[in-house]
Amino acid sequence: MDSDSAIPAAALPVPEKKRARGIACCGHGDDRHDSPIPAAILTVLCAIFGLTAFFLSRMEATRFLSPWFYAASYLTGGWTPGLEVIGALAKKRLDVNLLMVLAAAGAAIIGDWGEGAVLLFLFSLSGALEKFTLERTARSISALVELRPDTALVLRDGVETRVPVDEIQPGEKVRVQPGERLAVDGVVVEGQTSIDQSTITGESMPVEKNAGAQVFAGTLNQRGSVVVEVTRRAHETKLAEIVDIVSAAQDAKGHTDKFIQRWQAPYVIGVLLASTGTLLFYLLLRPAPADGGAHWSHALYHAMVLLVAASPCAVVIATPAATLAGITRAAKAGVLFKAGAHLERLADITCLALDKTGTITEGKPGVVSVWSFNGSTEQRVLALAAAVEQNSEHLFGQAILNEAKSRGIEIPASTAFESHTGLGVHAMVAGVWTGIGKAGLFESHAIKVPKEVLQKTAEIYKLGQSALMIGDEKGEFGVIAVADKPRPEAARMLAQAKALGIKHIVVLTGDHGEVADAIAKQVGADQVRAGLLPEEKVTEIARAERKYGPVAMIGDGVNDAPALAAADIGIAMGGAGTDVALETADVVLMKNDLHGIVTALWVAHRTRAAIKRGLLFAFSVISLLVLSSLFEILPLWIAVLGHEGSTVCTVFSGLYLLVEPAPQDK
Repeated sequence: MDSDSAIPAAALPVPEKKRARGIACCGHGDDRHDSPIPAAILTVLCAIFGLTAFFLSRMEATRFLSPWFYAASYLTGGWTPGLEVIGALAKKRLDVNLLMVLAAAGAAIIGDWGEGAVLLFLFSLSGALEKFTLERTARSISALVELRPDTALVLRDGVETRVPVDEIQPGEKVRVQPGERLAVDGVVVEGQTSIDQSTITGESMPVEKNAGAQVFAGTLNQRGSVVVEVTRRAHETKLAEIVDIVSAAQDAKGHTDKFIQRWQAPYVIGVLLASTGTLLFYLLLRPAPADGGAHWSHALYHAMVLLVAASPCAVVIATPAATLAGITRAAKAGVLFKAGAHLERLADITCLALDKTGTITEGKPGVVSVWSFNGSTEQRVLALAAAVEQNSEHLFGQAILNEAKSRGIEIPASTAFESHTGLGVHAMVAGVWTGIGKAGLFESHAIKVPKEVLQKTAEIYKLGQSALMIGDEKGEFGVIAVADKPRPEAARMLAQAKALGIKHIVVLTGDHGEVADAIAKQVGADQVRAGLLPEEKVTEIARAERKYGPVAMIGDGVNDAPALAAADIGIAMGGAGTDVALETADVVLMKNDLHGIVTALWVAHRTRAAIKRGLLFAFSVISLLVLSSLFEILPLWIAVLGHEGSTVCTVFSGLYLLVEPAPQDK
């Protein structure tokens, strides 16, 4: 982008940065984008101090140093959860952090410093790891605003003057030069051109614009100088609307992950009351121990047994352990989940909505088929077309040149190249006038197009493809069909997605219905919604959610950003995706490969299974330990062993996903 395209800060509305929707476990699922480095350092220090204290306590000469190192381990490991507890209490809120901290403190009170250090290390480790997955800043709007120049050539009193976009009023006329991005929404009043408006409408091919055609800010004028009458102020353009929609959708989507917070307070209160009740029971209603031990110490011992037994370390670590394993496994396959909550939520998806251009298609035109007439051959037709187009920069011309080169066709030299806006191009090939484009090009040069060529052209258009006539003044003709072709893996990917629980697949596109229908049939989609503007895609997402259940939207363009933000899960194509799509989405396919969708779905379902398995095991162990403590058959060391053992087993259960064979690996 040139130097004129930077946008003033006030030019477009910029929302608050997108909130991370991470897992609210162990107090590490808040909306802050804290750096994970300090948490990681504290975790490492906690482990170092704890291990040092343990080894020092094993030797008589250094045993006196052990408490100091345990204290350092407690301080480093408990720093983050301690701050979380203080913050929660300041807001008059209870969560499982409090139980974890009390469990560690209780272990110290009864003399088992090592148990407390291990608890705090695991607690700190889970938080540090999750912070790494949540370290993303929200820069989605910056990519949007950079699409629009901050100045434009305005026609005032017959003079072209470059003025700031914010000063341009509806009714004024703006000249747009070839290769320039439009700065305003408006209507063409003079000239002809072709405009790449895929950033707004999603159309795969440049659109011819004549007088009376509507144009949008942020789109790219490819060739031809046009005068546009402004219809909207800068802050009211379609591009600005996309910014607003993305902002609103992100805010609405950031408040869905509240389940953990709802059960934390009742659980914490219940455990604290139970432990306090146990303490009072032994102090007031039970006699002093027969061995002469302190009555309060005996009561506190049983209260701490219950607190340790009921401490939900295994419960709170079950989700992040499995989630982090799933995120890591997916990342190795080129699929980036921005937060653990997205991984869990993807397992609920029943409807898949896909953008067409650049998502299920290659995003650029290619030669689909070639027809020859009057005794000519496909090779000859392609050779003539390539000879003319070798001087053109049009996408169709590049597609023809690529096809000719891939077939090893020798391209003849050409001279006197000339472009006819809206009609096509021509050149002299071996001294013969040769043109490629629409019928009007040949009519303007008094060359009659054969009836069968016109019929074939009409058939191609009905298939949703672009038809290019090739002919010369000697009557040699052919037709080349050009279209944005489906990705080779698209059909197989959608079939595999259905095997992983997707019930309905819908294509949402700003392209024409005929084009979209043809592509959808080839890839096996269930439904097509064509001719959609960005806000209409959001409407279609809402409709699909009501009818089919949770929806995942897959796209790659600016025009997809509102739908990506509005869907339950937004998935962006990373290889060809625009920055705004990548930043708005919850999941990013780092490779330009749709197989990442299948990988993401498989990992999501396996992660969900691992979480359920871990939680079931953790709650079963806690229930067994608590019942045993109530019947006084659970000594503290067994409570600690059960607590730690369940935590370790739960972690390993979740981490199994790192090595679990995927279906394609079996």
